[in-house]
Amino acid sequence: MTALRVCEGEQHQLREWLTLTGRKRVLVVAHTVAYGKRLAEVCSLLESDLRVQVVFSAPPHPFGDGVARLLEQLGSAVLPWEDAVRMEFDLALAAGPRELEKVRAPLILLPHGANFLKRVTEGADTRVAGLGRQDIVPEGRALPAAVVLPHRDDLDGLAHSCPEALPVASVVGDPVHDRMVASLPRRGTYRRALGLAKGQRLTAVVSTWGTRSSFGAIEALLPRLWELVGRNRRVALLVHPNVWSGHGARQVRAWLAQCAQRGIAVVPPEADWRTVLIAADAIIGDHGSVTLYGTLTKAPILLAASPEQEINPASPAAALARTAPALSPAHPLRSQLAYAATEYHRHQREEYATIAARITSEPGRFSRNMRRLLYRLLGLGQPAHPAPTPTLPPPPPLASWAATPHGRYGADTGTGVSA
Repeated sequence: MTALRVCEGEQHQLREWLTLTGRKRVLVVAHTVAYGKRLAEVCSLLESDLRVQVVFSAPPHPFGDGVARLLEQLGSAVLPWEDAVRMEFDLALAAGPRELEKVRAPLILLPHGANFLKRVTEGADTRVAGLGRQDIVPEGRALPAAVVLPHRDDLDGLAHSCPEALPVASVVGDPVHDRMVASLPRRGTYRRALGLAKGQRLTAVVSTWGTRSSFGAIEALLPRLWELVGRNRRVALLVHPNVWSGHGARQVRAWLAQCAQRGIAVVPPEADWRTVLIAADAIIGDHGSVTLYGTLTKAPILLAASPEQEINPASPAAALARTAPALSPAHPLRSQLAYAATEYHRHQREEYATIAARITSEPGRFSRNMRRLLYRLLGLGQPAHPAPTPTLPPPPPLASWAATPHGRYGADTGTGVSA
């Protein structure tokens, strides 16, 4: 991780240490690991351009643990937040509202997960997370230069919650959707990289964060997962980075220590979960983004949690909650997964495809649309080549995601997105 220091806001002192000067400067505001992953995906559309210098900074956030490690893993140039807010930038990218009133740059505000799935209740007020006025113009900040939306239907939600932002709204698409779809043909490659033998079945157990998530009832779910482990069965547990940050990685590892002992892979928060999802034969999930992205695969989904009060009723997560079978405490997991698979192959395949289509109204076009927006706001012409949507790199083996005696994990890879 490269630290770029600025003394008392004297930007010329920064320039004295740089080899290439006179670049357009872009600030990436990485509040959390989840936000940082999404934004790293976006700024990759700029980073190879010699006319642009991208730097990251991490403002204070309750779920900020792990961001420094992520940025170090990315090899990013990093500014301390107290220095970043004293500088002016040509553009800033963010996926959350905290401290943005201090940023001195035209701002692009992006969602940090799939669509706008969750409702947030604060006192008597309920809003859709990411579309509320306090999400878009926090602390009286001026309107962003652009509010990025994944689907044209999100314009209706924005018109209801923050109509003054409609003129700066831009329907761009979803980067995770596009990379997963591009990578689906590599499923066999990912399964081999994970160490899955021919005929082995992989179940991905997925959790968002919060008391009503799958992890919120993990003490009841964990013992039931043991029945899914066997000679021809593997299990991977994917837990939202906010759980790791909120409770502390050491505590989460301790709670899940029996998973490693029983052969369940616990995927660390920095790792790229997307290839694991593509490789899975079944998904046990909840109302979070990762479960919704599971509709892009051919895996049947069993919902361990789908709290109506937390789900945006206009979102594809609400449609999934009405479609996917719900986990029952009274029946064996294996039989429930078999039922979910039968239902999927009999008549739910088209319903899942319809739900997946609601993730983005610009399928396959995020890179093109987003790069066009970035360069327009930077006042630069785009590079003379198509904006890429690369396939995902192979993951490390599931066996590498096992706790060591020192409490650290094996290989981490990728910059996937969780929500």
